[in-house]
Amino acid sequence: MTSTIEKGFTVSGIGLHSGIETNVTILPTETKQGRYFIRVDLPEKPIIPADVSAVHQTLLSTELMANGATVRTVEHLLAALTGCGIENACIEIDGPEVPLLDGSAKNWVDAILKSGLNPSEMALGSPIEEPVWVRDGDAFVAAIPAPEIRFSYGIDFPYEAIANQWVSWNPKKEPFQDFIAPARTFGFADQIEQLKQAGLIKGGSLDNALVCDRTGWVNPPLRFENEPVRHKLLDLIGDLSLLGTIPQAHFLAYKASHNLHVQLAKKL
Repeated sequence: MTSTIEKGFTVSGIGLHSGIETNVTILPTETKQGRYFIRVDLPEKPIIPADVSAVHQTLLSTELMANGATVRTVEHLLAALTGCGIENACIEIDGPEVPLLDGSAKNWVDAILKSGLNPSEMALGSPIEEPVWVRDGDAFVAAIPAPEIRFSYGIDFPYEAIANQWVSWNPKKEPFQDFIAPARTFGFADQIEQLKQAGLIKGGSLDNALVCDRTGWVNPPLRFENEPVRHKLLDLIGDLSLLGTIPQAHFLAYKASHNLHVQLAKKL
């Protein structure tokens, strides 16, 4: 099991919500250091641990806060590190938000592999003993005791192009970099203006998100027939990675959100 990257690398891009360009340098670090961010643009270079205790808010992305500093939209990068078996990494960032890149975790995985790493399986924590769940109306996320790790996710949207989709994934049988990493984030054409007025998605474009309207996809083709639900699973893995290692369980989610993902992580 490789627990850190072989050698450092830098990736640059625009943040989804801030629209600010940032540079992210990922460096090897000692075993048991975990994954953590350093805001190198701030005078004290504050450290922000990629830990569930540091979650600050979960509106349309996951934001961490520690030592007076924040870092936003961490979930795709953390999912890529976790999916490639990297438990320890120092992540230097010179701005408030991780770049969105193409809207998936693929660019992160490609950079990790180019740095000389042979991806290993996701590191697993101990098996859970009892079911744990959180719900909000008909939306829920649960962890159920299971003989091996599995993730199942369902979504249901009133847009014909998406509608009701389910995906189930076993990391031991299908590599993260093929099955989950390429799935891009998605949004809805009729919500863009409202989100922009709320100061969000300033960096969103047809190059870094799938956009859907009432008639279908504005910017096809999709990478998978069920790309939206695979992306939700990508988000879940990124959010659960804030536990350090994801416990062995069957994770089952339906119509969930970053908020519910994080609530489950806190319960675990």
